[in-house]
Amino acid sequence: MKQDVFEGFGSAVGPGVRPAIIVVDFIHGFTDPDCLLGSNMDKEIAATKELLDIAREKGILIVFTTVVYETHYKDGGHFIKKIPALKALTAESEWVKVDKRLTRNADTEPLVIKKYASSFFGTSLSSMLTAEKIDTVILAGCTTSGCVRATAVDALQHGYRVIIPEECVGDRSSQAHQANLYDIQTKYGDVVTLETVKTYLKGEFVHV
Repeated sequence: MKQDVFEGFGSAVGPGVRPAIIVVDFIHGFTDPDCLLGSNMDKEIAATKELLDIAREKGILIVFTTVVYETHYKDGGHFIKKIPALKALTAESEWVKVDKRLTRNADTEPLVIKKYASSFFGTSLSSMLTAEKIDTVILAGCTTSGCVRATAVDALQHGYRVIIPEECVGDRSSQAHQANLYDIQTKYGDVVTLETVKTYLKGEFVHV
């Protein structure tokens, strides 16, 4: 991502040797405009499918996340009060299912259920990545200004290198999307092109 940054900010961290891909909330509730939470994510889904195809060929860990609430909504705390549209995301709803275009393999690709923005908050994600000796997280998903950003910040704080292929993340607001990509690049991770990440994934990794 080529943008001017303040001096002393925005250095590249670079990838490590054992990556995982975290697909943040690419569920029907967010990728189908018919849902109050949704918007058109066709381009981002297509780009992410390219990424996942390579990851699957290389045996790289892929983790999906979704958001699911019980119908009393107490598990959503004040988040539900702030965003009432989240009430659509109950277990029996089709909205909480991973977008079918990403062809998740439930036998090999874990699904993390979360209640709040970050994929790390209140979930087993960090333990899972530690057990797999992951040092780099590649983030795809939505929204850039919400769950993707929160996950990027927490990933950095948990000690992971953070890589975001910009074509693979999206937001309801183009302004929020660009502003948050800028902030992530400046402070939390490396925002790069999909082609850059595909080249990286096609390399050799240390699997121990």
